[in-house]
Amino acid sequence: MTKNTHDSDVAFIRALAELLNENDLTELQVKRDYAEDDSLNVRVSRKPPQQIMAPQQMHAAPAPTAQPHAPSVSPAPAAGNDGPADPADHPGAVTSPMVGTVYMQGEPGAPAFISVGATVAEGDTLLIVEAMKTMNHIPAPRSGTVKRIIVGDGDAVEFGAPLVILE
Repeated sequence: MTKNTHDSDVAFIRALAELLNENDLTELQVKRDYAEDDSLNVRVSRKPPQQIMAPQQMHAAPAPTAQPHAPSVSPAPAAGNDGPADPADHPGAVTSPMVGTVYMQGEPGAPAFISVGATVAEGDTLLIVEAMKTMNHIPAPRSGTVKRIIVGDGDAVEFGAPLVILE
């Protein structure tokens, strides 16, 4: 590669980093083809900022059955309940292992894999996360009862985002 191409690559990577910060993204990947055997593959990522918050308590509301796209997040913390304010901090949180789109059932019109109150065994499919045209079944890491479904069918999720609360 020439010095000129190298300088433009550095400028390109800096521009990607700025896009990452300006749009509050955690990861961005781009492939730039120059010629048949010459390309640049760049992945820019950052760790999301850690929020330092005093422990708060939140009421976990069951997911509405009539609106599968609406996440079941309470609008305000309620006093007297146990559990952290951030669902990701809950000890029973099952988080997304990748960036993708959530599907609650195996195919359109099929019943959902889980519902609030359902009992699951370790290894049972909780939902599917589609990433790069690949359907990834997300298994239950342990047996338990589904206490809360945080995401809705068709929602976009990031790596580490809470999906379900199991207890």
